[in-house]
Amino acid sequence: MFPSITNPILPEEDSPTELRCQRGMFLLFVVLLFITRAAALDFRYHDNTAMKEYLLHINTTSPEIAHLHSIGRSVRGQELWVMIVGLNPRQHTLGIPEFNYVANMHGNEVVGRELLLQLIDFLVEGYHSNSSSVKRLLSSTRIHLLPSMNPDGFDDADTQCLHNQGRYNHNGVDLNRNFPDVFSDHSRQPKQQREPEVEAVMSWLRSETFVLSANLHGGALVASYPYDSNQGRVLVGGASVTPDNDVFVHLAKVYASSHTSMHHGNSCVHSNKFADGITNGYEWYPLSGGLQDYSYLHAQCLDITLEVSCCKFPAEDQLQDFWTANRPPLIAFIQQIHLGVKGRVLGSSGPLQGALVVVSDRLDRCPFTTDHNGEYYRLLLPGNYTFMVSFPGYQVAQEMLSIPSNQNGFSALNHDFLMKPSSTAPAMIFPLCDHAHLQGGGATTSPTLFCILLLTLLLLDL
Repeated sequence: MFPSITNPILPEEDSPTELRCQRGMFLLFVVLLFITRAAALDFRYHDNTAMKEYLLHINTTSPEIAHLHSIGRSVRGQELWVMIVGLNPRQHTLGIPEFNYVANMHGNEVVGRELLLQLIDFLVEGYHSNSSSVKRLLSSTRIHLLPSMNPDGFDDADTQCLHNQGRYNHNGVDLNRNFPDVFSDHSRQPKQQREPEVEAVMSWLRSETFVLSANLHGGALVASYPYDSNQGRVLVGGASVTPDNDVFVHLAKVYASSHTSMHHGNSCVHSNKFADGITNGYEWYPLSGGLQDYSYLHAQCLDITLEVSCCKFPAEDQLQDFWTANRPPLIAFIQQIHLGVKGRVLGSSGPLQGALVVVSDRLDRCPFTTDHNGEYYRLLLPGNYTFMVSFPGYQVAQEMLSIPSNQNGFSALNHDFLMKPSSTAPAMIFPLCDHAHLQGGGATTSPTLFCILLLTLLLLDL
């Protein structure tokens, strides 16, 4: 404990020099404490320089739970900073799912950018203040936060509510129309036509086994879920739905219902009315090349789009209210990563990378596969599900798993599949599937994509 400045209690042998030293140490402690607190995030718009300084500050002062890195550069050469927060921020831990939030993809939609900075501040401060809920979240989830995917657009943005200045990147491209879209032939652009910001995010998705994510926008107040594009099948009531539609609807409702006003569905005078504050993307308006479809089809990550402000660039004095409205749903949405079941697929010599893990009634163009650790994560609502797992040289494994309704909120059901060798398993290629995250955790190669023909026939019979 530091002695009092006004009335220090010192042993008689302490000299005036020692007294000055102790007082100096105390003053230094006070100054350092003041600097640390002064660095706490305030409610204002942080330009790219201020954002970088804040992220570097967190990276320096909280290295045990925070790790800052760049996933690439914008057209103008600005870094795309990602802050990872968790109890092991520098590398993946077996059984700990990977989550991400992306904001400011449209440079003039700025509220999400500030929300992610505030979220970083909230998680770091919660950890240091021994918040049990924050520590439990960080011990069970590795959280990746990209506050600005389009820093160039942010630099060019004006402060108008509905104008588009700053929306696009420096090449004039809408980044949320530039991802590959297997449903639209015209969007299958060669690699050189991908924008650097999009290339960076695609590479990022290949580097981790992301399970759940959301991208934050502005101009409406709604949670939108895939598909944004038309998969070429019969639409369901005007919606283009995924095989995991029930999970997507649940995820969107979790965010909207936890928000102070999104669930009302009619908060923006210039926008559509949305029942329960959610919408299917295609039913709202079709688009191809969007991030949420790409994340689901290619990265095996369930992703939704969060429109968090009626005004794209609202007044700065409203930012604290936006944080108050969005903090509970931002946290509640992250916790949904622990729905369903997780585990590993193991063969005679260890984990199997690229094994197909299929739920019987949810087969899509790109079946879910295991990463380089043999891990799989499958977000599912409570119920009974038939799983079929396949890998060349092994028998197809079929098991019924029951996901309880009273699951622990911070851990999915854990189940490993132990495969039995076989020499008669046929295979079939899935040419449209990129399966970006097969490299998850930093592996540098991706296995050949395959599907067991026997599995497909069995699924058709179920």
